Amino acid sequence: MAGHEATVCDNAARALDLLRAQSFDLILSDVVMPGKSGIELLEDLKKAGLKTPIVLISGQANIEMAVKATKLGALDFLEKPLSTDKLLVTVENALRLSRLEEENRELRQRLGKHELVGAGPAMKKLLEQIDRVAASETRVCILGETGTGKELVARAIHEKSPRQGHSFITLNCAAVPAELIESELFGHEKGAFTGAAAKHLGKFEQADGGTLFLDEIGDMPLAMQAKLLRVLEEGEVERVGGDKPIKVNVRVLVATHRNLEDLVKQNSFRRDLFHRIYVFPLQLPPLRERLEDFPDLVAHFARQVAAQNTWKEKSSRKKPLPNCANTHGRGTFANCATWWNGLSCSLRTKTSLLPKSVSFSPLLTPQQAAHLPPLAEVQQALSLSAPNHSKGK
Repeated sequence: MAGHEATVCDNAARALDLLRAQSFDLILSDVVMPGKSGIELLEDLKKAGLKTPIVLISGQANIEMAVKATKLGALDFLEKPLSTDKLLVTVENALRLSRLEEENRELRQRLGKHELVGAGPAMKKLLEQIDRVAASETRVCILGETGTGKELVARAIHEKSPRQGHSFITLNCAAVPAELIESELFGHEKGAFTGAAAKHLGKFEQADGGTLFLDEIGDMPLAMQAKLLRVLEEGEVERVGGDKPIKVNVRVLVATHRNLEDLVKQNSFRRDLFHRIYVFPLQLPPLRERLEDFPDLVAHFARQVAAQNTWKEKSSRKKPLPNCANTHGRGTFANCATWWNGLSCSLRTKTSLLPKSVSFSPLLTPQQAAHLPPLAEVQQALSLSAPNHSKGK
């Protein structure tokens, strides 16, 4: 049918079995059929959690039937006799809508994964600073403890900038051996060194037109700092083993958990490079300094964990976490994520999966700790509604 592959079923029960076993883009169903009707099939699809779009067809249609079908989730309702042109237009529109919904789901997942969460004073100030600096080409130095969300902030700046349609490339300077970081940043030509079997584009070339995020810039070797300074000044790189400069148009964002000014005083970081990158510093507060955002973060991680594990999401209570934000590790965004993932899994397996490194009271005085709710109460308040774990859900 106009390039579409169709599978024919003679009853609703057979169609439901097929839909459970295979993936289909669209369902066209008559309302009046042997056995179950098209309306009943629609109800069964909803109960089974199958979200394949469905178009109902009937020669005995009335307003009441059409309204009921729409409420149950039917995408469209066609009356017999069918026009071929009308049917094909309906199919194309349904498939186009299905593709758009899938793209929106993927976009929401990507945005949710990199979303900055919080509405407290510290987060409002940070978001205002991001909005102010994103539209410019100003170099930003993101400062904060490990786990405070420095890469999330860098991504937010990129997404709000004129470069948002281009690449966002990252490199953790502390994770790359000193002898390889030049090749990682600037690339290399084939045969430039032992093992260089092919030409390799460095991070600067990969990010051309977009943004390059250099995490843990304070751990970059001094020799590499001089080469980075030249790239920032000249806007061109030279691959290892190459003999000509290559122009690049890249916005560079950097981050560190270290005190760069102290490193400059200790001669561990170049002063000229410091002045090149430390143009607009952004200081990220740890979670323990913005406890008002903790409930929002828990809700955010709950949605993520539910989506990743295909669990049904359930809203937490109105007052789920009194004083509980004080109770995990060093009080950073990453620790909160780790804590929540472990706690949510523990709720389903009845076994603690929390990392041993996650402690529950290092930031509290004995007087504060005495007023914390029991862990069981916290678990109950944070629990999600999910299928029984023993059934493999």
